Amino acid sequence: MELAEYQGFTDSLTESLGGRPEVLGLVALGSMALRDYAPDRHSDHDFFVVTRLGAAEMLRSDLSWLPDNERISFSFRETAHGLKVLYDSGHLLELAVFEPDELALARVNRYRVLLDRADVTERLAAVAAATSAVVDKEAETDEYLVGQFLTNVLVGVGRWRRGEKLSGRALVQSAAVRHLLVLLNRHVVSANAGLLDSLEPTRRFERVHPLLGAELDDALSLDLPESAVRLVDLAEWELRKRAPGIEWPTEAFSLVRQQISPPPRERRKHPES
Repeated sequence: MELAEYQGFTDSLTESLGGRPEVLGLVALGSMALRDYAPDRHSDHDFFVVTRLGAAEMLRSDLSWLPDNERISFSFRETAHGLKVLYDSGHLLELAVFEPDELALARVNRYRVLLDRADVTERLAAVAAATSAVVDKEAETDEYLVGQFLTNVLVGVGRWRRGEKLSGRALVQSAAVRHLLVLLNRHVVSANAGLLDSLEPTRRFERVHPLLGAELDDALSLDLPESAVRLVDLAEWELRKRAPGIEWPTEAFSLVRQQISPPPRERRKHPES
C-alpha cells in the first residue's frame, strides 16, 4: 500500500468510527502513529478502538465498520480483545477493541490518539507510562542474557547435530539471537537509538545498527554450526568491553566455541603424480 493510499485508509477509518456514537476513541500504533518514522508500502495498520461500556464485543464480532469491508479476505480472533484482518490486496490490520477500563491491559510505546470523546488521551498516557515501568522492571540482567545466549547456542547446535534440525535452528537463530539483540541494543551506541522498539528488540535493528544488522543477516544465512560460531564471535567482539554489568565469561565463550565449531574438513588426497 502506497503512502497516499495508506493515509486514505486511516482517514476513512477515523471517519467511520467518528460516525458511531458507541465509539469513544481511536488510537494509532506503530507506523500508523507517525512517530519517529513513517509507514512504507510494507506497513500494516495497527490500532486500538475504545468503546462505551458493553459495545466492544459488537465491534469485534461485526467488522462492517471497517473501510472497504467487502474486500476482507480473512480475519481471526487473536486475543480476547484483538483481531487480525487481511484484505484481498494483501494489506493487514492488527487491531484491538477495548472498553475504557480494559485499556489498562494493553502495552504501548509509540501511539497517537486520532479520536477522543472521553478521557482516551489521558488513559493512553497512563498506559504508556505503565508500559515503560514494566519494561524497565522486567529487563533481564546482562549476566542472564549472556548466559541464555551461550546455552541456547550450545544446546541448539547439539540438537541440530542429533538430527533435530528445526529445534536446533529455532534455539540458535531465534532464541539466542533475540538475547543477543537485546544486549546489542543496550550497549552499542547509535545516534538512531530512538527508533528502537522497547517491546520488540528485532524491530528496526538494521536502521539503528546497519553494519551489525548486515553481519547478523549474513551469519544467519550460513549452515547452523558456522552460523552459531559467527554469532558467538560477533557477541564477544562487540560486547566484551561494553557490558560493564558482568565479569566477561571468556572461558565459557571459548568452551562453547570449541564445542560448536564444525570439525576440520578433510583435505582431498590427490593421487601421486
